[in-house]
Amino acid sequence: MMTPDNCGIEEALRQLREGCLHPSEEQKKRIDRLYEEGMLERNGFLRLICERDEPSAAYLSEKARLRQAEHFGKNVYLRGLIEFSNICASNCLYCGIRRDNKKAVRYRLTEEEILDCCRAGYAFGFRTFVLQSGEDPWWSDEKVCALIRRIRKEYSDCAITLSIGEKTKESYRKYFEAGADRYLLRHETASPKLYRKLHPLEQTLENRIRCLCDLKDIGYQIGAGMMLEAPGQTVEDLVEDLFFLKKLQPDMIGIGPFIPHSDTPLSGRKAGGVELTLFMLSVLRLMFPKVLLPATTALGTVDPRGREKGILAGANVIMPNLSPQAVRGKYLLYDNKICTGDEPEKCSHCMELRMKSIGYEISGTRGDAPGWIRRVYT
Repeated sequence: MMTPDNCGIEEALRQLREGCLHPSEEQKKRIDRLYEEGMLERNGFLRLICERDEPSAAYLSEKARLRQAEHFGKNVYLRGLIEFSNICASNCLYCGIRRDNKKAVRYRLTEEEILDCCRAGYAFGFRTFVLQSGEDPWWSDEKVCALIRRIRKEYSDCAITLSIGEKTKESYRKYFEAGADRYLLRHETASPKLYRKLHPLEQTLENRIRCLCDLKDIGYQIGAGMMLEAPGQTVEDLVEDLFFLKKLQPDMIGIGPFIPHSDTPLSGRKAGGVELTLFMLSVLRLMFPKVLLPATTALGTVDPRGREKGILAGANVIMPNLSPQAVRGKYLLYDNKICTGDEPEKCSHCMELRMKSIGYEISGTRGDAPGWIRRVYT
């Protein structure tokens, strides 16, 4: 089994090409089949994950990059993240902005402050804005729709992504009709048992899945995804996630390692590492060749070059932060979150240089899911 200190993906790829690394014949067959068919049976996935090592991870990531290149070339898409409220009515046990965290310093941006973030981001070349918040009751449907309309009027060539939690189908419909294009709602885990361990009783996996299905039915580009190495998670749970995602067919999949927050019930639990996340990114790229796959901030938090490694493992999206500098350190879902002090312009330039260093380039487009066409909701 690999360790986080032994996952230099670029070096492993070099050794693989030079014949210094040799995946086992069984692992090579599994990876080749996943590359050709996009799917394995449950036991195949179990064996693939459990028997992973440096040679098989290198071979898997090489195949993932081939699929990535087929559909996206060397393009990496930027999403300008605007964290506009850390007030949350939900109480997820792992989250730093959970309702019962009395130590969290709460804030809520005004509509004009959010528009200022969009204006700055647009000037830096961003063509997607991700509006993310806790489940803040103050932001009624009417207020959210008014915000979407203002952004859409000012930036008709940009995509608007929402990540504001569980809502009714009617609410989702209103946001879509106002001009939202995408919605991110990680399912976190498809295991009912593990979901119950990570959430209070009033939050259910059934409702989470209902939300995702409603969003898909309305016509959004939808994003799901899971947390890796959460307390109590098993390999069987990960395989369940893969089968759930295959059935759902999302346009975006966001995964990242569990990182504990010191002011939550899961404080002190062991954090996830970069190695499994990179491996699963490659698995997902082969399962979903056209999916939009972020190299997340959490990945960059557990490894200084985590986002570069994520791109090399098959990811194709980076989400720099456009939030005002004064509030970035308050939107802490987990401890030690990176980029809480950087100016948006510096962050954008930094990402451009980071991508160039590994042979990729930032795309100036919206970066929609291939083949997606906005339809009128009926």
